[in-house]
Amino acid sequence: MLEDGSVEILLITTRETRRFTLPKGWRMRGKSPQKAAAIETEQEAGVEGKIQRDSVGNYFYWKRDLNCFLPIRVTVYPLRAKTILYRWKERGQRLRNWLRPSEAALLVDEPELVSLLKCFDIACLTKRDKHAVLHSD
Repeated sequence: MLEDGSVEILLITTRETRRFTLPKGWRMRGKSPQKAAAIETEQEAGVEGKIQRDSVGNYFYWKRDLNCFLPIRVTVYPLRAKTILYRWKERGQRLRNWLRPSEAALLVDEPELVSLLKCFDIACLTKRDKHAVLHSD
């Protein structure tokens, strides 16, 4: 949460198509979906923080594979950003951008993600938070 009480959402570009999306990844053996989401956020976006236990929703998209498109359902967990790294694993492969939810909704392609961003409820955040990162797994 910023000083004026507004929220920012972190979007990153995908490695191949350079579209904007939330940081996300596959489930990890031995890790909760929330823990996997936090790990992926650090690797893909260079942001560390406290992941929330409850999701804020989900959305559907088609993942491009080598020979086909795969239907994917993404569960989205908010992460309270505490540390924004200047160097991280995928830094040279992605761009990141902090945006207000309405601005972020204009940049993503998935209709259900657009709706989720527009309806993001800032009530789940506290005044101690600098930013809100919506993260998916």
